[in-house]
Amino acid sequence: MKLMYSPTSPYVRKAMVLAIERGLDRKIEKVAMTASPITENKALDKVNPLAKVPALELDNGMTLFDSPVICEYLDSKHRGDKVFPASGARRWKALRQQAIGDGILDAALLARYEGFMRPENLRWPDWAAGQKRKFTQALDLLEKEVKDLSGGLTIGHITIACALGYLDFRFGDMGWRTGRPKLAAWYDKFARRKSMQATIPPT
Repeated sequence: MKLMYSPTSPYVRKAMVLAIERGLDRKIEKVAMTASPITENKALDKVNPLAKVPALELDNGMTLFDSPVICEYLDSKHRGDKVFPASGARRWKALRQQAIGDGILDAALLARYEGFMRPENLRWPDWAAGQKRKFTQALDLLEKEVKDLSGGLTIGHITIACALGYLDFRFGDMGWRTGRPKLAAWYDKFARRKSMQATIPPT
């Protein structure tokens, strides 16, 4: 398998954390790609018409896009405990948590693009504030529901941890831990896992 990746992408990190946790990382060839919402990358376009990472090229030539799809595929390729529960309440909880984590990332990335990539004279502060409000509300929800982050490893845990790591990486001055001691304690413990340490983005 070939994974088109950027070392700073939190969605790539999500896939690689899963791969490391389930012993699949040695089966993945990583191919560095520059993904930008404004700059064309013909090599990336060939494997993913959406021009995003991660994209996973399978041995049969098919390419999978988007981290939820890639992660579920990888989870089907090992014999250990699944991070996507098969059914029941645990499955819906894990998928809901994945949606919360991905939603935090989506909003954080939009806020980052607005403040970093858009020319200063074209920036819209209300847009950035609206995106920050979204992920702040999601963080408040996670603080209330932190007890649901206990138990065996799921895709929800991985996604939320990668989202919190991205906030540390790109919004370090925001201080998301303030007022959220339970969530901060959960993340600080989870971040010590080998898979999280091995995928810390370069500064």
